[in-house]
Amino acid sequence: MKILICEDDEMVLKMVEFKLRKEGYEVHLAHDGKESAAKIEELKPDLIITDIMMPYLNGLEIVNHVRKTLKYKTPIIIVSSIGLEKTVLEAFQLGADDFITKPFSPNELSVRVKKLLMKG
Repeated sequence: MKILICEDDEMVLKMVEFKLRKEGYEVHLAHDGKESAAKIEELKPDLIITDIMMPYLNGLEIVNHVRKTLKYKTPIIIVSSIGLEKTVLEAFQLGADDFITKPFSPNELSVRVKKLLMKG
């Protein structure tokens, strides 16, 4: 299973990458929105984990790009330190499958990843 992590915070990126690789996933990384959009088209990941606040394109724009432009049904988990209800609702309206607020436990993220991948 291919997972793309779109995150500009190197610490969060490494933590999530380590946890998911340990569980046997093929993990790919993108450090900003532009790189994320390119890698989504190139890799066609089985799951996307994206931060909201990133340079170039933010996480909501990534969700919109995946759902509206590419028309992919790829599960998307949004991670963000912005837990504002408005942002969470917007993420779901655009087509995000899950939302997790930073700081989060790698184990919690892992459980959510497994759950979404089992659905597909």
